[in-house]
Amino acid sequence: MRNIIMAAIAAILATSTMAHAREQISIVGSSTVYPFATMVAERFGQGSGFKTPVIESTGTGGGMKMFCGGIGTDFADITNASRAIKSGEKELCAKNGVTPVEFVVGNDGLAFASSNTAKRMNLGIEHIAVALSSEFASEVKTWADVDTFVAKKTNTATIGLPNRPISVMIPPPTSGTRDAMGALFMKNGYKKLGIKGNGYKSIREDGAVVEMGENDNLIVEKLVGDSEMFGVFGYSFFDTNRDKVQAADLNGVKLTFENIASYTYPGARPLFFYVKKEHVGVIPGIKEFINEFVSEKAMSLDGYLFPAGLVPLSDDDYAKQVTARDSL
Repeated sequence: MRNIIMAAIAAILATSTMAHAREQISIVGSSTVYPFATMVAERFGQGSGFKTPVIESTGTGGGMKMFCGGIGTDFADITNASRAIKSGEKELCAKNGVTPVEFVVGNDGLAFASSNTAKRMNLGIEHIAVALSSEFASEVKTWADVDTFVAKKTNTATIGLPNRPISVMIPPPTSGTRDAMGALFMKNGYKKLGIKGNGYKSIREDGAVVEMGENDNLIVEKLVGDSEMFGVFGYSFFDTNRDKVQAADLNGVKLTFENIASYTYPGARPLFFYVKKEHVGVIPGIKEFINEFVSEKAMSLDGYLFPAGLVPLSDDDYAKQVTARDSL
């Protein structure tokens, strides 16, 4: 009981002094959501009377760890995320007295991209799963090998993938895009092949797959320099680099705004940010920043985030975000 009382006192002391110690909102998290959050922060700083928030691109996993670390000025107020908060992260937040309030920013889609100078690929998520998994690394060295493996497994004809080495750049383990890749491409690819078990969780380490950092610009640079490489990143970044890269069709579906919005594209996913409820009303401007972000002028089809590549929510989903916003 004494420990609980002491923890409560510490939390009260931390929150009571925050307003005097920090007057800028601190935001961490996803590199995919980062460009959108930055645009909102700049608008907010220019027109609200509050200071422009400080935003760090730490990756979703890294951001969650910082966000859930505790209450007080040493901990972030908001974390961006390219996937939903995990159960372990919820537990960490609860342990440290943090109440995360979830907002869905909009929709996104994972691009399996290559240089514009490369031959455009049309393949399935099952092909990507086989190519990236360590479980089949000894059997498949080229995309033609992948094609043959999938054809035998599904008792179908090959689709004509090229006889060139597998070479794919993927996000780091701290990235929400990496988690989404694991769920949407790897896990679902295994399901399409009827392969049971957790083999999809293990990525090959023979050099065919290279883990990159949170800087998607570097991936694009490498794709431009090597027409045989592929890279995995979000639609918004692909959309702003169409002059340099192209996205493969997946299961016959193109990576387009419409196909993401309808979730017919197999790599479609929602994007999020989480607000620390304990900091609302203590750190200046958090409520006002949320009002700026969760607004039609930002998130709608006519909003300023759409040209940057954000796929807007449905009317019903947007209404839910407004309800969550107004309940804070």
